[in-house]
Amino acid sequence: MSGSPLASPSATLAVLQRHGLYTKKSLGQHFLVDDNVVKRIVDLAEIDPTGRVLEIGPGIGTLTLALCDAAGSVVAVERDDKLLPVLAEMTAACGNLDIVRADAVSVSFDTLQGDEGLLPTAMVANLPYGVAATVVLRFLEGMESLCSATVMVQAEVADRMAAVPGTKAYGAYTVKLGLLAEVKGRFAVARTCFFPPPRVDSAVIRLERVSRSEPQEVLEAAARVAEAAFAQRRKTLRNSLKATLGSGFDVDRMLESAGIDGGLRAETLGVEDFVILGAELHTQRL
Repeated sequence: MSGSPLASPSATLAVLQRHGLYTKKSLGQHFLVDDNVVKRIVDLAEIDPTGRVLEIGPGIGTLTLALCDAAGSVVAVERDDKLLPVLAEMTAACGNLDIVRADAVSVSFDTLQGDEGLLPTAMVANLPYGVAATVVLRFLEGMESLCSATVMVQAEVADRMAAVPGTKAYGAYTVKLGLLAEVKGRFAVARTCFFPPPRVDSAVIRLERVSRSEPQEVLEAAARVAEAAFAQRRKTLRNSLKATLGSGFDVDRMLESAGIDGGLRAETLGVEDFVILGAELHTQRL
């Protein structure tokens, strides 16, 4: 398991002080300072030694150094201009690293290619908490080459990612993520493993892409149904869909054809139920 020489409070603080830097709450910056956690992340990620890894928010390069040791190549996306020269200095010996100055919420996937157009097959990152859920879904939806995502997120976000039907954390986001990937591992990370310590609990979660036979249009329709169903989650499925989808769709016929009771609430349906409803919604569009 690869570790990092920067994964300690003293090493991180020394780097920040040498460069006259401080953490930015607006960017959700909390630097990982526990080498055991770094090693566990790399271990859980099951990195292909010939593959390309995507890292979001590398900061000063703590996790980056470990990823460069484990992977064929790494592309790191950092939006903080003041951290870029520090990152470049700390990773100067990494000949297999590409650094991209961009916001992960809007970065073009084309800029993440390596030699011969190689795109990342894995995301491994200590994600900025404010955009973590959005970033994971965006990359799984838009980057077909991505087979897995092993990410540090707020524990509450990890709960939403791993939620099962009938629980409070289960919602439209869970369903949309479930159309693309499934949870394959998770572990908790103490607040003391960061500098500065966050005010929330954290977790590392591994997601693996699922293979689906349904056309993309059906999966997109399933995501739309999920959003509509949970838009008014206290209402019955039938009433929420009618209120949100609009008069252009025959919700009663859609539910009957899918064999799903419209009197249920959205949180009782599994991901596959939404796939069936998505297929019915797509049929009505045709």
